[in-house]
Amino acid sequence: MLNHMSYLSLALYAACFICYARVLYVPNLWLGRLATLLMAGGILFHYFALLDRSQGTHTIPYDDLYGSMSLFAWLLGVTYLGLEILHRQRSVGAFVSLLLVVWMALLGVLAPHTIPAPPRAQGPLFALHIALNTWAYSAFALSFVLSLVYLMQDRILRSHHAGTAFWRFPALDVLDRMSRSSVFVGLAALAVGVTSGFIWAHRLTGSYPWSDPKVVVTMVILVVYIGYLVLSRTVRWRGSRAALVCAVNFAVVLFSYTFVNWYFTRFHRFF
Repeated sequence: MLNHMSYLSLALYAACFICYARVLYVPNLWLGRLATLLMAGGILFHYFALLDRSQGTHTIPYDDLYGSMSLFAWLLGVTYLGLEILHRQRSVGAFVSLLLVVWMALLGVLAPHTIPAPPRAQGPLFALHIALNTWAYSAFALSFVLSLVYLMQDRILRSHHAGTAFWRFPALDVLDRMSRSSVFVGLAALAVGVTSGFIWAHRLTGSYPWSDPKVVVTMVILVVYIGYLVLSRTVRWRGSRAALVCAVNFAVVLFSYTFVNWYFTRFHRFF
């Protein structure tokens, strides 16, 4: 069930969205800093909500759809905040915080009324595998948002009808760097997550699940995102083409996260 920490994190995410949206129209240094602090506060209380759930289920919160989505949202916030501090850009904070608000509100609908039983598959290696894969998905979601902003800004530039808020967005090259940074984080997390998953599977069954649909789709995701990082540095594909590749590949990520987990795999189904 949702606890007071979850509601407080949702309230903080909503407050930081208001601040980020205001900064998008009227730049204000202190309001921007307040938005960052509110985002950090939402992430902190979201962590305590996850911790409380973990103590109730005696495992990390990934066993059901609600726990997986909540962990996804928290890691999305952590990844964005890290990139905001690294690149010193708050202009896309309104989009990310809005996504978090909608996501957390949806979790309120999906919240179970009873605590699920502990999963059959447990252990630190399995927990690392799931947590890192979820982190990779959240980083790819952030790159998707950045790619959409890039494509929207590029389209407005070409139409020569830029509005006031448009000029508050980061430059295209900054969006490109932030997107590539997010993809790099996702690839690093996914590579370690897949490796730990193979080790865990071999210990459990004595073989590697190469033919599992989840593994096949994950390898496709890895290859395409690696291709995106390479193509985004070439003259021919740099810019909107690379951003489009990144955005389209996230559809494959969503397919893997939902339909593959629900219908096509048994070994990898964790909710």
